[in-house]
Amino acid sequence: MAAPRYPTQQYLPGEFVISAGSVLFHKTPEGGHEICIVHSTAFGLDEWLLPKGRKDRGESIEAAAVRETFEETGYPCALWPQRLATRAPVPGVSESADVAVIGDGIVEPLAVTVRDLGEKGAKIIWWYITLTTGEARVEGTQAEYEEFAPCFLEASVAAERLTFQKDREIVQRAWDIVSGKEKLQ
Repeated sequence: MAAPRYPTQQYLPGEFVISAGSVLFHKTPEGGHEICIVHSTAFGLDEWLLPKGRKDRGESIEAAAVRETFEETGYPCALWPQRLATRAPVPGVSESADVAVIGDGIVEPLAVTVRDLGEKGAKIIWWYITLTTGEARVEGTQAEYEEFAPCFLEASVAAERLTFQKDREIVQRAWDIVSGKEKLQ
């Protein structure tokens, strides 16, 4: 039996949880964009986070990202296609090279976070870029145990306020893509 060519982690059913979330943007009256982060005070915590949560059974990861973002913020939203690098092939086109290519109108994940949960396995979080649909915020979208207060801020302020460094990096990358600052070859 051959060993894997690359270092490999494998998780079987019950050893992992799939989650999804997004960096939620909205357009300002001045024509700019702000990012929504949520202030969580549940369970005695005081954290600033990006909206995310577990994927439901049978739900696509993309649908989970949009649903969780809506539930935690109350803002109706949709995936926001962007110009970004992806290693996903074009549908119906046989591509042999496994290299990143730049594409327009892409709604692939912005990032993937893998958290080691110790004996509980791993939490895999797929991150997307979303945009509010322009509809008013809906009250009562959170679960009973959730205490999230959404707040739209300038990208740099949102990144600075986030509690966790990895969330800050995701916001910075999303902002670089949306603002056109990311240098795509």
